[in-house]
Amino acid sequence: MTIEQLYSIYLQYPSVQTDSRKIEPGNIFFALKGPSFNGNKFALAAISMGASYAIVDEDIFTDNARCILVKDALKTLQELAKFHRQQLQIPFIAITGSNGKTTSKELMTKVLSQKFHTYATEGNLNNHIGVPLTILKIKKNAEIAVIEMGANHQKEIASYCEIALPNYGIINNCGKAHIEGFGGVEGVRKGKGELYDYISANGGTIFINNDLEYLDKMATSISNRISYGHTNAAYTGSIVSGSVKLNVQILDNKSGNYLIESNLVGDYNFPNIMLAIAVGNYFGVSNQQIKEAIEAYEPDNSRSQLIKKGSNNLILDAYNANPTSMRAAIANFAKIPSNKHLWLGAMKEMGVDENKEHRELLAFINQWQWQEIIIVGKEFEDVKADYRDYRWFESASLAAAYIAQNKPQEAFILIKGSRGSKMEILFEALDN
Repeated sequence: MTIEQLYSIYLQYPSVQTDSRKIEPGNIFFALKGPSFNGNKFALAAISMGASYAIVDEDIFTDNARCILVKDALKTLQELAKFHRQQLQIPFIAITGSNGKTTSKELMTKVLSQKFHTYATEGNLNNHIGVPLTILKIKKNAEIAVIEMGANHQKEIASYCEIALPNYGIINNCGKAHIEGFGGVEGVRKGKGELYDYISANGGTIFINNDLEYLDKMATSISNRISYGHTNAAYTGSIVSGSVKLNVQILDNKSGNYLIESNLVGDYNFPNIMLAIAVGNYFGVSNQQIKEAIEAYEPDNSRSQLIKKGSNNLILDAYNANPTSMRAAIANFAKIPSNKHLWLGAMKEMGVDENKEHRELLAFINQWQWQEIIIVGKEFEDVKADYRDYRWFESASLAAAYIAQNKPQEAFILIKGSRGSKMEILFEALDN
């Protein structure tokens, strides 16, 4: 079966599912494979639950007309998404980066939705499966799309660009994230820079943070640029101090300056807000609509959430962590005047730099005064001896047991760590 023929089926049943447990009537089920699962085994079950067709890549269902045999189910999913993308004559904005891309994506989507039927990546479905699934959810009423692209090795972003065919691109930043797979910071820049390579080769436009000089060097071949930042940019702003939440004064010589009072925590979210403003203005969203959209955005899913818990104020930022985002969050948190508690989980995917990065993080923390520091994870075990004032726990559950018996009062608490560290358990311990 050709992609064109499969696309005709998709137009009749424009809903794709890869999890047989979530089948709804009319879904097209793609039988994907992974290290510990084989979707082909659940194809008939998916059909019995109401799937219109099952796309399989093992020749064991030839007697069932609703099972369509292909060479590779995943590749077919990606090819179908690309074909669908080619029918959509709308702006496609691709965003990648080491830190803040999901928050930026959410802010942009809120802003653009003030004026357009906007489709965007749901949650963090930003990988080789999530990107095509996102595209296949885009309906005919779409006017603009925002596609988030995550990556942990070279050539990954390039492959997503060949599916999404973006005409606008954004690299938030290139920090020390997934350095095990990328092979260091230069490897991160090369991998993320694959988005710039695609935009350059196809005459697209980028939105670029002028505060980061290395992005300018990475984008030398791109002439179509919309810049944002603190100074020397098309869209500029400044951080207004005095609040735990981030307030930003937007400098607009044409329409007049205005203040955005966000629900985000941390100065490190400044470029995320400025990006949303730049994108919104470029596509004709009014300043008032931009302001309302950004101020209405409430962070969730453990991303820079400011939460009141009893007498304590917590910043829950436990969705992801790497050396760059850790330092930014800690430095920002250090500005709070008193009774500060740090609860930090280990950073994952550090590779051969694991000990070095965790040791340097503890040294970085040591320049400020803290009420208490809790560090969690085996990755800290070999370096903790140099910092005996810190409380170390091998796991989040052990740390949570300690917290449940030693709850702070009237404190500010930063909870930060990689998802694998499960730092949300410490947050839950305050209820026990």
